[in-house]
This record gives sequence, structure tokens and C-alpha cells, in this order.
Amino acid sequence: MKRTKPRVIGTEMVEVRRSSRVANKPAPVYKEIVVYERVDLPRSSRRYTYSRRDLANRVYASDEAREYAINKADELEAMLEGGHPSFVKPMLQSHVTGGFWLGLPGHFCRKNLPKKDGTVTLIDEEGEEFPTVYLAHKAGLSGGWRGFSISHGLVDGDALVFQQTKPTVFKV
Repeated sequence: MKRTKPRVIGTEMVEVRRSSRVANKPAPVYKEIVVYERVDLPRSSRRYTYSRRDLANRVYASDEAREYAINKADELEAMLEGGHPSFVKPMLQSHVTGGFWLGLPGHFCRKNLPKKDGTVTLIDEEGEEFPTVYLAHKAGLSGGWRGFSISHGLVDGDALVFQQTKPTVFKV
């Protein structure tokens, strides 16, 4: 086998050439700056009883139970007064365990909700308020939805009626 000499590349420091048009200006900074607005939610005094271990004991609703809940919610929605926009949302496992993400109907969000992220308040039957984070580009509820879901004991197969009373307030 033939022996080869290692290739040596010489390096030397040279001044970077710049156009005379920009030579006396500061060097450009190409770092992208992104500013996020933080949405702070007030902490609820109610303590939630939920454990990650509960995920192993998931119970899935039967088709009949799911259909019954949706029919009851539709009946309730038909009885609502006031002419406020509303919709029925059946609960799935991803809404009430694990991820706690609630996607809202896209057509409803485009027509009735703000175009930017913000806080949406959910008011339950007892009048208790639950502030949640509304993500406009994803058309759903994120932070705060978990607390609402756990405190009301929501499970797969339940159906909720959301009635919008103000631009960012829902009676649930």
C-alpha cells in the first residue's frame, strides 16, 4: 500500500471585503427575532383530582351512549333562548384525558370568535367561570380546558352545548 502525505490546507486571516457603499455601516445581523405575547390565566382555588395513572383505566363510550348524549344535547340546544350562536360538541378521549385539547368547529370560530389568540371564558351551570386559552389559528381551547374538564368529571361520550353570550364568553 502506498503511503500518502496528509493534505495540509493553509489558513490565514484576511479582512473581509465589503463594498465601499456599505463599508462604513455596521455589519448586518441575520438573527430572526420572534415576540410572543403571553396569556396569563388566573389560578383557580378549586383543586383538581386527576392522576396520570387514570389513563390506564380509560373507559370508552358505546355508540348507543354517545348517540343518546348527542340527542339530549341537541334537544337542549333547540330549547335555548336569546338568539345567541351555539353548537354541540361530543367529547372524545383526547378532549377529556391525556392531551386535554378541545377543537372547536372551524366555521363557528371563523364567523363568531376573534381572529387572534386570547382568553375565552367558559361559564358552567353553577355560574363558575373558567378562563381558557383560545388558539385562533388552530380553532381550539388549550390551557384551562383541562381544569374545566376534570372539575366537571367529563368522560368519553359526553356531549356539551356551547352558547356564546359575548364575543369571548360561553355558557357551557
